[in-house]
Amino acid sequence: MPTPATLDDDAHYLALKARDARFDGRFFTGVTTTGIYCRPVCKVRTPKRENCRFFAQAAQAERAGFRPCLRCRPELAPRADMEGSHWSVQDASSILAREAARWLDARVSQGSAQASTTSANALARRMGVSERHLRRIFEAHWGVSPLQYLQTRRLLAAKQLLTDTDLGVAQVAHLSGFTSLRRFNAAFVTHYHLQPTALRKAGAAAPKTSGPLGGLHLQASYRPPYDTAAMLGFLGQRSLAGVEGVDVPTLSVARTLAIDTPTARLRGWVQCRFEVQRHRVDLHISSALAPVLPQVLACLRAWLDLDADPLAINAVLGARFPGLDGLRVPGSPDGFELAVRAILGQQVTVAAGRTLSQRLVQRWGEDVATPWPGLTKLFPSAQALAAAQPADLGALGIVRQRQHAIISLANAVCRGDIVLAPGAPVAATLVHLQALPGIGPWTAQYIAMRALRWPDALPARDVALHHAIGVRNAPSPAKALESAFAMFAPWRSYAVVRAWHTLAHPGAPTP
Repeated sequence: MPTPATLDDDAHYLALKARDARFDGRFFTGVTTTGIYCRPVCKVRTPKRENCRFFAQAAQAERAGFRPCLRCRPELAPRADMEGSHWSVQDASSILAREAARWLDARVSQGSAQASTTSANALARRMGVSERHLRRIFEAHWGVSPLQYLQTRRLLAAKQLLTDTDLGVAQVAHLSGFTSLRRFNAAFVTHYHLQPTALRKAGAAAPKTSGPLGGLHLQASYRPPYDTAAMLGFLGQRSLAGVEGVDVPTLSVARTLAIDTPTARLRGWVQCRFEVQRHRVDLHISSALAPVLPQVLACLRAWLDLDADPLAINAVLGARFPGLDGLRVPGSPDGFELAVRAILGQQVTVAAGRTLSQRLVQRWGEDVATPWPGLTKLFPSAQALAAAQPADLGALGIVRQRQHAIISLANAVCRGDIVLAPGAPVAATLVHLQALPGIGPWTAQYIAMRALRWPDALPARDVALHHAIGVRNAPSPAKALESAFAMFAPWRSYAVVRAWHTLAHPGAPTP
């Protein structure tokens, strides 16, 4: 089977007939006889070849007049990857289009909080180009205008909330980034020829409650293969008592979570349970987090790396790391937490870093109610650690250099100087992080890999990597590692995870 980037229409049709989940979200099929567009995994009878039109983006299908399928639900498809090529200076237009789409995706994830600041003009100013130039480049790359792309993303986000939750239509409109219920209703009817309330009556078999857990129950899909054992093992080895718990028999992970809004700090919990046969994750989310539901969904997708494209990644890494294409790069639902834990993990074992983090939780973690007796604490907020005194951190066994690093990082996050979340500008964030005391290249790259979700991060000074790749005795192990990993761009974060895996599992294939 060809890679997603090389699919022609005949290959699209073969993948459609096979219902190949590896291509989920990589293309959509519009059926001219029904006016509906579907994911490749849709269970309906395969349409005739002459009735199929293929689109790389859901927004392209909607611009062509097709409506999303109520059965396969295109809003659940993994996001199409935006890092699938190794760009150079000659590919400036591709870089611009990619970064613009990432900015728009972040606006959808932020929902109502970003609605008033999202416009073609605002996007063009951020990209440093004229609005006309941005539109031309964006349409050439993605096949739709920036606002068409944004509108489709918002409508699909709203469709998921209407289908999977009992939230009121006005609240769904607000969460999806629409500035008024009237505009939301008009856009929904124009694109889907259906009233939002009618979608609820028509649609979907997804449950709207989460049984004994309470809260909200939603779904998220991923492309196989996915090594759930490796992901749960990674998270379990680093889980903090009171904050996070992994249950291997049920293939689930649960944790506490807080989200800051301009007016409040929302405290709740989440649980993610893998349904391997369906290539999906069931998401259970505290009702307390409903006001930021799109942001929580984006956090959980990034945490478990659900949008990765194993075919594209393995095309680059497979020869050196065979049989490991199910490995993902674990993220974090709280970028600040991840960064603090990275600082505490400098030059110590995973267990030692976890012990220090555990002490922080016991000293500054807020209490929170969850359905699990063992999950009762939130990781300390940036505000709490910014107010901490170095002596207080020292009393927990944290050395002076890391005391100042944590307090400086917390203050930078509180001021808004640094944003530790997917979609943040990687180069600028790396510079800002390394300007802080006690944060060097290893820590910054590790934060970029897991908190910023940068697929091409490389903590070149990682001693375990030196051992895994066999360069620890080189005159400059970091430079030797950079040279060895150059061939893995733009997927060096995934190469890092595969190399770590071969070291932790000696029976696994080795590079």
